[in-house]
Amino acid sequence: MRILLLIIFLLTSLISNAQPVFSGEDFSGVYQCDGQDHLEGSYKGKVTIKLVADKSSGEYGAYQFKLEVPGFGEYPGHAASQGKKMAIYFANTDLASKDFGTGIANFSKNKAGKWVFKKFYYEPEFKGGNFGIETCTAR
Repeated sequence: MRILLLIIFLLTSLISNAQPVFSGEDFSGVYQCDGQDHLEGSYKGKVTIKLVADKSSGEYGAYQFKLEVPGFGEYPGHAASQGKKMAIYFANTDLASKDFGTGIANFSKNKAGKWVFKKFYYEPEFKGGNFGIETCTAR
C-alpha cells in the first residue's frame, strides 16, 4: 500500500509541474520584408522565424529570429509572442556597428491567408539612435 501511495504521489507531482502545451499561433516561416529606416532609408530583407516549442507555454510563444538585409548583414535574435503580438530582439553580427535593437510586431493574415507583420523597432546605439518600420509577408 505504501508503494502505491508513493507512486500516486510521484505521478501527481510530475503532472502538476508540467507546463501547459503551446496553444498560440505559430508564426514560423520565411518572410519578405520592406523596411523604412530613419537613417538608412528604404531597404528589403528576409526574416526567418522559428518556434522554440519546448520553451513555449499556453498562449506564450518563444522564437528564434533572423533578419537578413543585403548590404547590411545578418541580425540574429529571439522573440516572444502573446496572441498576435511579438517582441523581438535583434543584433547585427558585426558587433562594432552597434546595430542592435528591439521591436514590437503585430501579426495578421492577408487576403491570401498568409501571415503579415508590421514591426516598429528602436536601436538606441546605432549612429546615435535610430528607429524604423518593417512590413513583412510570409512566402
